[in-house]
Amino acid sequence: PLRALRMLHHTAWLASRWDDPAFPRAFSWFNTERFWGEHIMELREQCAVLHEPPLTLA
Repeated sequence: PLRALRMLHHTAWLASRWDDPAFPRAFSWFNTERFWGEHIMELREQCAVLHEPPLTLA
């Protein structure tokens, strides 16, 4: 759960700062179809992990 939250938080932070002229230059990959496709795939993977049963100590 924490990894998914971190991923969402980082992406939201970049989006909120996108109007700063330094951000499009420093994070040029952020506004690409490839980034968003990979990001969605990673979020789907995290969603699948969240639906797995919790680990138990045996």
